[in-house]
Amino acid sequence: MKQILLIAAFLVNALATGQTGAKIEFKDKDNTIDYGTVNKEDDNGIRVFEFTNTGDAPLIITNVQSSCGCTVPSKPTEPIAPGMTGKIEVKYNMHTGPIRKTITVESNAVNVEEGRVALKIKGEVIEKPVVNLLEKKTKSPMMQ
Repeated sequence: MKQILLIAAFLVNALATGQTGAKIEFKDKDNTIDYGTVNKEDDNGIRVFEFTNTGDAPLIITNVQSSCGCTVPSKPTEPIAPGMTGKIEVKYNMHTGPIRKTITVESNAVNVEEGRVALKIKGEVIEKPVVNLLEKKTKSPMMQ
């Protein structure tokens, strides 16, 4: 009886871990890219999420959508072969203020629920302070 239970447990485990098909694994920790604090004038807002197909079938990215119009993602047009890497490029329009956006990736990956993965971008966009060279300074260098 113990042998039958042991064999049944082994088979259930093998079926659960033996998924076949395309699998998507992103390089970035927690699927998040942190812009940090960036100057609006010095940054084009483009970042790239890299991923690998760790499965045994071609990975097809069917759709990539942003949570708002200020973030424009682009997806690979060709299937990603097993073992190969792909990229999803994201362009944020660099509005001044905090960045908290989500990009949803839809694919045929079997290792994520319904083939969907949420990617996130975060950070803050600031404007460079304007320096007026004609403005009087309140303290002279001698008084410091």
